[in-house]
Amino acid sequence: MSNHYETVFVVTPVLSAEQAKETVDKFKQMLKDAKAKIHNEEHWGLKKLAYPIQKKSTGFYQLFQYEVEGDFIAKLELAFKRDERIMRFLTVKLDKHAVAYAEKRIERLKSTAKAAK
Repeated sequence: MSNHYETVFVVTPVLSAEQAKETVDKFKQMLKDAKAKIHNEEHWGLKKLAYPIQKKSTGFYQLFQYEVEGDFIAKLELAFKRDERIMRFLTVKLDKHAVAYAEKRIERLKSTAKAAK
């Protein structure tokens, strides 16, 4: 049985936008290879950090919301730890209330995107 997860990670700002995108694509491909169902993906862009990490004050933020088997999370987090381009990451298992909230949030984002067009 698969569980719902949300992962946010921060990519080092010393990369070009193209290199940062390649880093995100690497982890997205890992999810696809694990047959994860990606519900939502958000690129939050370059943001200021609350405190310096590795002497850097900014980073590229990325969010994935997905459904996958629980044993895959350990593999994903090990890959984050081994990749020097990743400054921080956090994976959270979503309960049914968080899943419902995430679905509503995605719908709101889609409706505001349509209204903006």
